[in-house]
Amino acid sequence: MKLSFFGAAGTVTGSKYLLSVGRKRILIDCGLFQGIKTYRERNWAGPPFDPKSLDAVVLTHAHLDHSGYLPVLVKNGYRGPVYCTTATWELCRILLPDSGYLQEEEARFLNKKQLTKHTPALPLYTQAEAEATLKNFETVPFDTDLELGRHARVRMTRAGHILGSACVHVSVRGRKIVFSGDVGRPDDPVMRPPVPIAHADYLVIESTYGNRRHPPVDPEAVLRENIQRTVGRGGTLVIPAFAVGRTQTVLHLISQLRKRGRLPEVPIYLNSPMAINATGVYCAHAGEHRLSERLCAETFAVAEFVRTKEASKALNTNDGPAVIVSASGMATGGRVVHHLKTLLPDPRNTVLFTGFQAPGTRGEALLSGAEEVKIHGEYVPVRAEIVELPNLSAHADYLELLDWLGHFEHAPRRTFITHGEPAAADAFRHHLMSNLGWPCHIPEHKETVTLE
Repeated sequence: MKLSFFGAAGTVTGSKYLLSVGRKRILIDCGLFQGIKTYRERNWAGPPFDPKSLDAVVLTHAHLDHSGYLPVLVKNGYRGPVYCTTATWELCRILLPDSGYLQEEEARFLNKKQLTKHTPALPLYTQAEAEATLKNFETVPFDTDLELGRHARVRMTRAGHILGSACVHVSVRGRKIVFSGDVGRPDDPVMRPPVPIAHADYLVIESTYGNRRHPPVDPEAVLRENIQRTVGRGGTLVIPAFAVGRTQTVLHLISQLRKRGRLPEVPIYLNSPMAINATGVYCAHAGEHRLSERLCAETFAVAEFVRTKEASKALNTNDGPAVIVSASGMATGGRVVHHLKTLLPDPRNTVLFTGFQAPGTRGEALLSGAEEVKIHGEYVPVRAEIVELPNLSAHADYLELLDWLGHFEHAPRRTFITHGEPAAADAFRHHLMSNLGWPCHIPEHKETVTLE
């Protein structure tokens, strides 16, 4: 039995783990690489294995760094099933076609403005190719065994990261390998906590916040202060937020503030078709998170939904204070980039980031104090206030992870630390070994290990 790490090794993106048992080959997650150019270029190198040789793909959740490479896999010959939870399927129906559409839009823009070294610029995949991928999906309920041939069985338990997110348990010939996916937090304002796990022979665990604690800060208070301060100087507050998960949390906090009369009267806009559609999925799965049907309705009624391109462009010409929530969360693409191009040069405005910013993204550059950022081939001066909203990440920090792992009845034979920058992964290795005494390994990109 062998396990190969074709993504999320030494970085937080591109999750792909290939489990090989004899002739059976199961791919856990199939994500896009994001962030610095060196990582993004891996997306264009082609699949690092023969897609036709795979028997199955299993997704932990819908975020593109875990699902966004699937259309490339299918383009290159994969015809097997993609197993996931029902909510993950419903979110992928939104995210994958949107990803293809945005790539086509970017290619068209680059060709029109002649801003590309490649002639012509091409999308990694199209909206139509992403939609074709959806035919391969098959849903699996939580806590239900799925048989994959004679000797392999898959079960999913709740990971608490976003709607539908799961830890994937693969049992093969008496051995259990658990893939954590992204692990949520015990006190998330929207998602229920991750379900504890009692046993694994081998564990693949994320380490996004492996070297950090979430600060004891009230995100609702920070959000209120930034809205009040920005509105007071007549500016616009733009919040880059992941369309799935973070957007819903931000709107919930705004809704609660408004209900208690703690916000100034200012228009709130949700400018992301993908996020708008995702909110509907959250309402349809009210039993899987903390929000009741009533709270769901209140949360998503707090914002005016901006659906058309024309309405999106009009926001940049509005005179007067406003709050705009828009994707993407790391400011790498989508409508928020157009807002930043307009709003960053004006010191009255504020850009409020709500979560982890991968190296090489605009979000990371802005939070690091960049005086200008490149948008659509032009350098835009940064005069707006740049702020981070702490304690709103959907990833458990290292102490929360240790507490979650403390439910294991005994140590796994080996624990593989992935989905973290090198410093975070190594720090979490140290925490695991010193606190739990577990044998750990940090795999390298494309490394293959043998599981006894």
